[in-house]
Amino acid sequence: MGVKGFVEGGIASIIAGCSTHPLDLIKVRMQLQGEASGSVPVQTLRPALAFHPANHATPSPVPINPPAVPRVGPIAVGVRIVQQEGVAALFSGISATVLRQTLYSTTRMGLYDMLKNKWTDPNTKTMPLRKKIVAGLIAGGIGAAVGNPADVAMVRMQADGRLPAAQRRNYKSVVDAITQMSKNEGVTSLWRGSSLTVNRAMLVTASQLASYDEFKEMILENGLMKDGLGTHVTASFAAGFVAAVVTNPVDVIKTRVMNMKVEPGKAPPYRGALDCAMKTIKAEGPRALYKGFIPTISRQGPFTIVLFVTLEQVRKLLKDF
Repeated sequence: MGVKGFVEGGIASIIAGCSTHPLDLIKVRMQLQGEASGSVPVQTLRPALAFHPANHATPSPVPINPPAVPRVGPIAVGVRIVQQEGVAALFSGISATVLRQTLYSTTRMGLYDMLKNKWTDPNTKTMPLRKKIVAGLIAGGIGAAVGNPADVAMVRMQADGRLPAAQRRNYKSVVDAITQMSKNEGVTSLWRGSSLTVNRAMLVTASQLASYDEFKEMILENGLMKDGLGTHVTASFAAGFVAAVVTNPVDVIKTRVMNMKVEPGKAPPYRGALDCAMKTIKAEGPRALYKGFIPTISRQGPFTIVLFVTLEQVRKLLKDF
């Protein structure tokens, strides 16, 4: 029964991850909007609220702030990717997504299922919300630690197209990405941002899986719908919204830490998660922590729906095994 939970969760996660990959790529690109390049100190960036940069009539011998980059929405980002890089660019890093879902999501879904079966009251067949949350935190943390190398590779492959041609990493696949990172930056680079990944995964698993089960039980107990596709879609979309709100700030910082380019002999752009958060807020304002929220919810909603609808169907198919 324990292995079955891993198989069911893995199949559903891979299908959901691949079907929503373009939305995840757009989210990553939006989260990196406004980030300082390696040659420009972060403090020279104009704050997010400064919509009208001041005009300087006379040239100055000292460096001045670069022009503020206008923020664009998810549709515009998607259109620009297609125009500049081609339709295939929307699936950049999909091999990393498959590996990530195989490692991370399979582990978290399987562990959550095991803990749920263990902690469910045998008489009432229910589990308190607090136990669902704890199960999600444990499963998410372990799953993230296992899947972090694929997560780093996925972020870099998705972000590569926004860099100038001379600065691109040009990974051929997730295997090539992991190999090059290990060779050029050391094996420890594969777990760069792992604390953020673990924290985010704990939050997303607890908020996503626990809230799905809770919403589903509420709908069925109150007789709002019967146990079927409508209930699964409604509960999963609500769970996706909760997960997006809870995890977006951590996701923005995680994306930036994983994507930073560390050059030999130079200090890294960020010393860690807290330093990245502080520099991001200082340079772009607190709202920067919710950059990419629209594509996050636009992805999290469909991803969660596909995940749980597929999971319910896979469970039906494998119920006799």
